Amino acid sequence: MREPDMAKVEALVGKLVGDVGAALSAALITLGDRLGIYKAMGDGEPVTPAQLAEKTGLNERYLREWLSAQAAGGYVDYDAEAKRFSLSPEQALALAQEGSPAFFAGAFDIVQSVWLDEGKIEHAFKTGEGVGWHEHSTCLFKGTERFFRPGYNANLIDSWIPALEGVRERLEQGAEVADVGCGHGASTILMAQAFPKSHFYGFDYHQASIDRAREAAKEAGVADRITFEKAAAKDFPAHDYDLVTMFDCLHDMGDPVGAGKHVRETMKPDGVWMVVEPFANDDLEDNLNPVGRIYYAASTMICTPASRAQEVGLALGAQAGERRLRSVMQEAGFGHVRRATETPFNLVFEATA
Repeated sequence: MREPDMAKVEALVGKLVGDVGAALSAALITLGDRLGIYKAMGDGEPVTPAQLAEKTGLNERYLREWLSAQAAGGYVDYDAEAKRFSLSPEQALALAQEGSPAFFAGAFDIVQSVWLDEGKIEHAFKTGEGVGWHEHSTCLFKGTERFFRPGYNANLIDSWIPALEGVRERLEQGAEVADVGCGHGASTILMAQAFPKSHFYGFDYHQASIDRAREAAKEAGVADRITFEKAAAKDFPAHDYDLVTMFDCLHDMGDPVGAGKHVRETMKPDGVWMVVEPFANDDLEDNLNPVGRIYYAASTMICTPASRAQEVGLALGAQAGERRLRSVMQEAGFGHVRRATETPFNLVFEATA
Protein backbone atom coordinates (compact mmCIF):
# COMPACT_ATOMS: atom_id res chain seq x y z
CA MET A 1 0.00 0.00 0.00
CA ARG A 2 1.37 3.41 -0.94
CA GLU A 3 2.03 5.93 1.81
CA PRO A 4 -0.45 8.81 1.71
CA ASP A 5 0.70 12.33 1.07
CA MET A 6 -0.52 14.09 4.21
CA ALA A 7 -0.75 17.44 2.46
CA LYS A 8 -3.13 15.88 -0.04
CA VAL A 9 -5.06 14.23 2.82
CA GLU A 10 -5.44 17.61 4.46
CA ALA A 11 -6.69 19.15 1.21
CA LEU A 12 -9.16 16.30 0.72
CA VAL A 13 -10.49 16.62 4.27
CA GLY A 14 -10.93 20.33 3.68
CA LYS A 15 -12.98 19.55 0.59
CA LEU A 16 -15.05 17.03 2.53
CA VAL A 17 -15.72 19.62 5.24
CA GLY A 18 -17.10 21.89 2.55
CA ASP A 19 -19.23 19.10 1.11
CA VAL A 20 -20.65 18.16 4.52
CA GLY A 21 -21.53 21.79 5.10
CA ALA A 22 -23.20 21.95 1.69
CA ALA A 23 -25.12 18.73 2.31
CA LEU A 24 -26.41 19.95 5.66
CA SER A 25 -27.21 23.36 4.22
CA ALA A 26 -29.35 21.73 1.53
CA ALA A 27 -31.89 20.73 4.18
CA LEU A 28 -31.88 24.28 5.54
CA ILE A 29 -32.47 25.73 2.07
CA THR A 30 -35.44 23.42 1.58
CA LEU A 31 -36.75 24.45 4.99
CA GLY A 32 -36.34 28.16 4.29
CA ASP A 33 -38.02 27.75 0.92
CA ARG A 34 -41.03 25.83 2.23
CA LEU A 35 -41.53 28.06 5.27
CA GLY A 36 -41.36 31.20 3.17
CA ILE A 37 -38.39 32.64 5.07
CA TYR A 38 -36.50 33.70 1.95
CA LYS A 39 -39.59 35.35 0.51
CA ALA A 40 -40.14 37.19 3.80
CA MET A 41 -36.59 38.56 3.48
CA GLY A 42 -36.89 39.21 -0.24
CA ASP A 43 -37.27 42.98 0.17
CA GLY A 44 -33.64 43.17 1.38
CA GLU A 45 -34.49 44.98 4.62
CA PRO A 46 -32.14 43.95 7.48
CA VAL A 47 -33.95 42.12 10.28
CA THR A 48 -33.21 40.66 13.68
CA PRO A 49 -34.40 37.13 14.39
CA ALA A 50 -37.18 38.63 16.54
CA GLN A 51 -38.36 40.88 13.71
CA LEU A 52 -38.29 38.00 11.26
CA ALA A 53 -40.24 35.86 13.73
CA GLU A 54 -42.91 38.55 13.93
CA LYS A 55 -42.99 38.83 10.15
CA THR A 56 -43.27 35.09 9.50
CA GLY A 57 -45.03 33.77 12.60
CA LEU A 58 -42.15 31.34 13.16
CA ASN A 59 -40.18 30.65 16.33
CA GLU A 60 -37.43 33.21 17.04
CA ARG A 61 -34.92 30.77 18.50
CA TYR A 62 -35.08 28.44 15.53
CA LEU A 63 -34.84 31.37 13.14
CA ARG A 64 -31.71 32.68 14.90
CA GLU A 65 -29.96 29.34 14.42
CA TRP A 66 -31.15 29.02 10.82
CA LEU A 67 -30.03 32.56 9.99
CA SER A 68 -26.62 31.94 11.54
CA ALA A 69 -26.10 28.82 9.44
CA GLN A 70 -27.23 30.66 6.32
CA ALA A 71 -24.84 33.51 7.02
CA ALA A 72 -21.97 31.06 7.53
CA GLY A 73 -22.79 29.53 4.15
CA GLY A 74 -22.98 32.86 2.35
CA TYR A 75 -26.67 32.57 1.52
CA VAL A 76 -27.66 35.41 3.87
CA ASP A 77 -25.68 38.56 4.76
CA TYR A 78 -24.97 39.51 8.38
CA ASP A 79 -24.22 42.98 9.74
CA ALA A 80 -22.22 42.35 12.92
CA GLU A 81 -22.54 45.94 14.14
CA ALA A 82 -26.33 46.12 13.73
CA LYS A 83 -26.76 42.41 14.49
CA ARG A 84 -29.18 42.07 11.61
CA PHE A 85 -29.54 39.67 8.71
CA SER A 86 -30.55 40.46 5.13
CA LEU A 87 -30.73 39.11 1.60
CA SER A 88 -28.68 40.85 -1.06
CA PRO A 89 -30.37 41.42 -4.44
CA GLU A 90 -28.36 38.51 -5.83
CA GLN A 91 -29.33 36.17 -2.99
CA ALA A 92 -32.97 37.18 -3.37
CA LEU A 93 -32.86 36.44 -7.09
CA ALA A 94 -31.60 32.90 -6.45
CA LEU A 95 -33.58 32.04 -3.31
CA ALA A 96 -36.65 34.27 -2.93
CA GLN A 97 -37.90 35.08 -6.42
CA GLU A 98 -39.33 31.91 -7.94
CA GLY A 99 -39.97 33.49 -11.32
CA SER A 100 -36.40 34.68 -11.79
CA PRO A 101 -34.04 33.03 -14.30
CA ALA A 102 -31.54 32.46 -11.48
CA PHE A 103 -33.97 30.83 -9.02
CA PHE A 104 -32.29 27.76 -7.56
CA ALA A 105 -34.11 26.84 -4.36
CA GLY A 106 -36.35 24.37 -6.19
CA ALA A 107 -33.33 22.20 -7.02
CA PHE A 108 -33.11 21.22 -3.38
CA ASP A 109 -36.43 19.38 -3.58
CA ILE A 110 -34.56 17.03 -5.91
CA VAL A 111 -31.73 16.75 -3.38
CA GLN A 112 -34.25 15.81 -0.71
CA SER A 113 -35.76 13.10 -2.91
CA VAL A 114 -32.30 11.61 -3.48
CA TRP A 115 -31.85 11.10 0.25
CA LEU A 116 -35.39 9.79 0.75
CA ASP A 117 -34.99 7.24 -2.05
CA GLU A 118 -31.39 6.23 -1.35
CA GLY A 119 -32.44 2.81 -0.06
CA LYS A 120 -34.15 1.98 -3.35
CA ILE A 121 -31.03 2.91 -5.30
CA GLU A 122 -28.86 0.84 -2.95
CA HIS A 123 -31.04 -2.16 -3.82
CA ALA A 124 -30.69 -1.35 -7.53
CA PHE A 125 -26.89 -1.30 -7.22
CA LYS A 126 -26.98 -4.80 -5.75
CA THR A 127 -29.47 -6.30 -8.20
CA GLY A 128 -29.03 -4.27 -11.39
CA GLU A 129 -32.76 -3.57 -11.37
CA GLY A 130 -34.26 -0.18 -12.16
CA VAL A 131 -36.24 2.31 -10.11
CA GLY A 132 -39.09 3.85 -12.08
CA TRP A 133 -39.76 7.57 -12.06
CA HIS A 134 -43.12 6.90 -10.41
CA GLU A 135 -41.39 5.03 -7.59
CA HIS A 136 -39.60 8.12 -6.30
CA SER A 137 -40.78 10.47 -3.56
CA THR A 138 -43.21 13.16 -4.68
CA CYS A 139 -40.75 15.96 -3.93
CA LEU A 140 -38.77 14.81 -7.00
CA PHE A 141 -41.64 15.66 -9.35
CA LYS A 142 -42.14 19.09 -7.83
CA GLY A 143 -38.41 19.74 -7.64
CA THR A 144 -37.79 18.76 -11.25
CA GLU A 145 -40.34 21.30 -12.46
CA ARG A 146 -38.99 24.03 -10.20
CA PHE A 147 -35.37 23.29 -11.15
CA PHE A 148 -35.88 23.32 -14.92
CA ARG A 149 -38.58 26.01 -15.15
CA PRO A 150 -36.22 29.01 -14.70
CA GLY A 151 -34.11 27.80 -17.64
CA TYR A 152 -37.19 27.32 -19.76
CA ASN A 153 -38.48 30.77 -18.77
CA ALA A 154 -35.18 32.35 -19.74
CA ASN A 155 -34.52 30.48 -22.99
CA LEU A 156 -37.35 28.50 -24.53
CA ILE A 157 -39.34 31.22 -26.28
CA ASP A 158 -36.65 33.81 -26.92
CA SER A 159 -33.69 31.57 -27.77
CA TRP A 160 -34.35 27.88 -28.29
CA ILE A 161 -37.39 27.98 -30.57
CA PRO A 162 -35.94 30.78 -32.75
CA ALA A 163 -32.84 28.61 -33.23
CA LEU A 164 -34.96 26.01 -35.06
CA GLU A 165 -35.44 26.50 -38.81
CA GLY A 166 -38.87 28.04 -39.49
CA VAL A 167 -40.47 26.69 -36.31
CA ARG A 168 -41.29 30.02 -34.70
CA GLU A 169 -43.16 31.14 -37.82
CA ARG A 170 -45.18 27.92 -37.91
CA LEU A 171 -46.11 28.30 -34.26
CA GLU A 172 -47.18 31.90 -34.79
CA GLN A 173 -49.38 30.89 -37.72
CA GLY A 174 -50.90 27.92 -35.90
CA ALA A 175 -49.29 24.50 -35.44
CA GLU A 176 -49.90 21.16 -33.78
CA VAL A 177 -47.30 20.40 -31.09
CA ALA A 178 -46.64 17.36 -28.91
CA ASP A 179 -44.63 17.89 -25.73
CA VAL A 180 -43.55 14.36 -24.75
CA GLY A 181 -42.46 13.69 -21.18
CA CYS A 182 -44.09 16.96 -20.18
CA GLY A 183 -44.13 16.35 -16.41
CA HIS A 184 -46.04 19.14 -14.69
CA GLY A 185 -46.37 20.97 -18.00
CA ALA A 186 -44.04 23.92 -17.43
CA SER A 187 -42.66 23.82 -20.98
CA THR A 188 -46.05 23.12 -22.56
CA ILE A 189 -47.68 26.05 -20.79
CA LEU A 190 -44.88 28.44 -21.73
CA MET A 191 -45.30 27.57 -25.41
CA ALA A 192 -49.08 27.84 -25.23
CA GLN A 193 -48.80 31.31 -23.68
CA ALA A 194 -46.40 32.48 -26.38
CA PHE A 195 -48.22 31.00 -29.37
CA PRO A 196 -52.00 31.31 -28.90
CA LYS A 197 -52.85 30.18 -32.44
CA SER A 198 -51.22 26.76 -31.94
CA HIS A 199 -52.58 23.75 -30.08
CA PHE A 200 -50.40 21.75 -27.71
CA TYR A 201 -50.59 18.17 -26.49
CA GLY A 202 -48.70 17.23 -23.35
CA PHE A 203 -47.94 13.57 -22.76
CA ASP A 204 -46.43 11.83 -19.75
CA TYR A 205 -46.73 8.27 -18.47
CA HIS A 206 -47.03 9.54 -14.86
CA GLN A 207 -50.71 10.20 -14.09
CA ALA A 208 -50.05 12.40 -11.05
CA SER A 209 -47.90 14.70 -13.19
CA ILE A 210 -50.62 14.93 -15.84
CA ASP A 211 -53.16 15.83 -13.15
CA ARG A 212 -50.92 18.62 -11.88
CA ALA A 213 -50.24 19.84 -15.44
CA ARG A 214 -53.98 20.21 -16.07
CA GLU A 215 -54.34 22.27 -12.90
CA ALA A 216 -51.37 24.44 -13.87
CA ALA A 217 -52.82 25.06 -17.35
CA LYS A 218 -56.08 26.27 -15.79
CA GLU A 219 -54.17 28.53 -13.41
CA ALA A 220 -52.23 29.97 -16.36
CA GLY A 221 -55.38 30.52 -18.42
CA VAL A 222 -54.32 28.29 -21.34
CA ALA A 223 -56.32 25.11 -20.69
CA ASP A 224 -58.33 25.76 -23.86
CA ARG A 225 -55.29 25.23 -26.08
CA ILE A 226 -53.54 22.38 -24.27
CA THR A 227 -54.61 18.75 -24.10
CA PHE A 228 -52.80 16.82 -21.38
CA GLU A 229 -53.03 13.05 -21.59
CA LYS A 230 -51.36 10.07 -19.92
CA ALA A 231 -49.24 8.32 -22.56
CA ALA A 232 -45.75 6.89 -22.89
CA ALA A 233 -43.12 8.09 -25.36
CA LYS A 234 -43.60 5.07 -27.61
CA ASP A 235 -47.41 5.15 -27.82
CA PHE A 236 -48.65 8.74 -27.57
CA PRO A 237 -51.39 9.44 -30.17
CA ALA A 238 -50.40 10.44 -33.70
CA HIS A 239 -51.69 13.79 -34.91
CA ASP A 240 -49.55 14.97 -37.84
CA TYR A 241 -47.53 17.18 -35.53
CA ASP A 242 -45.55 20.11 -36.86
CA LEU A 243 -43.28 19.93 -33.82
CA VAL A 244 -42.53 17.28 -31.21
CA THR A 245 -40.54 18.36 -28.18
CA MET A 246 -38.73 16.43 -25.46
CA PHE A 247 -37.27 18.47 -22.61
CA ASP A 248 -34.63 16.80 -20.45
CA CYS A 249 -36.26 13.38 -20.68
CA LEU A 250 -34.88 11.42 -23.66
CA HIS A 251 -31.99 10.07 -21.59
CA ASP A 252 -34.46 8.80 -18.95
CA MET A 253 -36.22 6.53 -21.44
CA GLY A 254 -35.55 2.83 -21.61
CA ASP A 255 -35.81 2.78 -25.40
CA PRO A 256 -34.98 6.26 -26.71
CA VAL A 257 -34.50 4.90 -30.24
CA GLY A 258 -37.96 3.36 -30.16
CA ALA A 259 -39.36 6.64 -28.83
CA GLY A 260 -37.67 8.49 -31.68
CA LYS A 261 -39.13 6.11 -34.26
CA HIS A 262 -42.59 6.75 -32.83
CA VAL A 263 -41.97 10.50 -33.04
CA ARG A 264 -41.12 10.09 -36.72
CA GLU A 265 -44.37 8.18 -37.32
CA THR A 266 -46.57 10.77 -35.61
CA MET A 267 -45.34 13.98 -37.25
CA LYS A 268 -45.76 15.60 -40.64
CA PRO A 269 -43.13 14.75 -43.30
CA ASP A 270 -41.56 18.18 -42.75
CA GLY A 271 -42.02 18.09 -38.97
CA VAL A 272 -39.29 18.94 -36.47
CA TRP A 273 -38.20 16.97 -33.42
CA MET A 274 -36.76 19.31 -30.79
CA VAL A 275 -34.64 17.53 -28.17
CA VAL A 276 -33.34 19.41 -25.13
CA GLU A 277 -30.85 17.49 -23.00
CA PRO A 278 -28.47 18.30 -20.13
CA PHE A 279 -25.25 19.88 -21.34
CA ALA A 280 -22.41 17.38 -21.68
CA ASN A 281 -19.26 16.90 -23.69
CA ASP A 282 -18.68 13.54 -25.36
CA ASP A 283 -15.78 12.41 -23.16
CA LEU A 284 -15.84 11.88 -19.41
CA GLU A 285 -12.69 13.91 -18.77
CA ASP A 286 -14.36 16.96 -20.30
CA ASN A 287 -17.32 16.71 -17.92
CA LEU A 288 -15.33 16.66 -14.69
CA ASN A 289 -16.56 20.07 -13.55
CA PRO A 290 -19.26 21.45 -11.21
CA VAL A 291 -22.10 21.09 -13.75
CA GLY A 292 -21.01 17.58 -14.67
CA ARG A 293 -20.82 16.70 -10.99
CA ILE A 294 -24.46 17.63 -10.51
CA TYR A 295 -25.64 15.79 -13.58
CA TYR A 296 -23.64 12.61 -12.97
CA ALA A 297 -24.94 12.47 -9.39
CA ALA A 298 -28.55 12.99 -10.51
CA SER A 299 -28.02 10.42 -13.25
CA THR A 300 -26.79 7.85 -10.72
CA MET A 301 -29.75 8.33 -8.40
CA ILE A 302 -32.59 9.14 -10.83
CA CYS A 303 -31.97 8.94 -14.58
CA THR A 304 -30.07 5.67 -15.00
CA PRO A 305 -32.40 3.77 -12.61
CA ALA A 306 -35.42 5.15 -14.49
CA SER A 307 -34.11 3.85 -17.81
CA ARG A 308 -33.14 0.47 -16.29
CA ALA A 309 -36.74 0.09 -15.08
CA GLN A 310 -38.08 0.15 -18.65
CA GLU A 311 -37.88 -2.04 -21.73
CA VAL A 312 -34.44 -2.15 -23.41
CA GLY A 313 -32.93 -0.09 -20.54
CA LEU A 314 -30.38 1.68 -22.72
CA ALA A 315 -29.44 3.98 -19.82
CA LEU A 316 -27.98 6.89 -21.76
CA GLY A 317 -27.49 8.82 -18.54
CA ALA A 318 -27.74 12.56 -18.00
CA GLN A 319 -24.27 13.13 -19.48
CA ALA A 320 -24.77 11.29 -22.77
CA GLY A 321 -23.14 14.00 -24.89
CA GLU A 322 -23.83 15.02 -28.47
CA ARG A 323 -22.24 12.00 -30.15
CA ARG A 324 -24.45 9.43 -28.40
CA LEU A 325 -27.58 11.57 -28.64
CA ARG A 326 -27.02 12.18 -32.32
CA SER A 327 -26.65 8.44 -32.94
CA VAL A 328 -29.97 7.76 -31.17
CA MET A 329 -31.80 10.31 -33.32
CA GLN A 330 -30.21 9.04 -36.52
CA GLU A 331 -31.00 5.42 -35.67
CA ALA A 332 -34.60 6.49 -35.10
CA GLY A 333 -34.77 7.62 -38.74
CA PHE A 334 -33.85 11.29 -38.63
CA GLY A 335 -31.38 12.03 -41.40
CA HIS A 336 -30.61 15.60 -40.39
CA VAL A 337 -29.56 16.33 -36.82
CA ARG A 338 -27.89 19.53 -35.70
CA ARG A 339 -27.05 21.25 -32.46
CA ALA A 340 -29.27 24.30 -32.76
CA THR A 341 -28.04 26.12 -29.64
CA GLU A 342 -26.85 25.55 -26.09
CA THR A 343 -26.58 27.00 -22.59
CA PRO A 344 -24.23 26.08 -19.73
CA PHE A 345 -26.92 23.60 -18.62
CA ASN A 346 -28.53 22.43 -21.88
CA LEU A 347 -27.92 21.14 -25.40
CA VAL A 348 -30.71 21.85 -27.91
CA PHE A 349 -31.03 19.67 -31.01
CA GLU A 350 -33.13 19.94 -34.15
CA ALA A 351 -33.89 16.65 -35.92
CA THR A 352 -35.70 16.33 -39.25
CA ALA A 353 -36.20 13.60 -41.82
